[in-house]
Amino acid sequence: MSAARGKVEGDWTSSRLGRWFLLACAATLLAGLVALLAWATVNSGRRPGGLVINSTFGEVPIKEKPARDFTLQLFEGHTLALSKLRGRVVMVDFWASWCPPCRKEAPELALVYREYQGSGVEFVGVDIWDFEGGAKEFIARYAITYPNGLDAKGKIAIDYGATGIPEKYFIGRNGVLLKKFIGPMTEAKLKGVLDELLAVSANP
Repeated sequence: MSAARGKVEGDWTSSRLGRWFLLACAATLLAGLVALLAWATVNSGRRPGGLVINSTFGEVPIKEKPARDFTLQLFEGHTLALSKLRGRVVMVDFWASWCPPCRKEAPELALVYREYQGSGVEFVGVDIWDFEGGAKEFIARYAITYPNGLDAKGKIAIDYGATGIPEKYFIGRNGVLLKKFIGPMTEAKLKGVLDELLAVSANP
């Protein structure tokens, strides 16, 4: 009888310990998820759920139309109006410093921009739902020299229909929106698109 009672008590104790172990594991997992969400919130300008991270490159078909004009407050202190770039092929890049695919492509964007300077091309970086300090550190780290500014409320991104980052919109010399790409862009692909649009602009 005593042995049987001891077995029952032992089973009950083991069962209770098992439940506590499962609860502890669940609590640890929940704490980890909360910490991850908090990190994302802090590092994405408090809008972690507002954007998709585009990790895979691809072209999105769009209807050609006049590009929406905007004025961007640049990190250097002055402003840039898209309409003032008429006559050049323009790439508008939506990005953020906390976006891994944006970091992946940044060195190639900077390289291509330097190579195409003086050839009728301009890049404009629109940093969305980010913090200025992180953005400036990103620009310095990757030696980015084309104009960049913070779209703090995402107004420009919304006007262009951006749903994720990175996203790029290519505008012809005549101010018409021609192409849209999502995901990190390689040097070769970027050059191919620029050469195509420069050729089209040169030979209407």
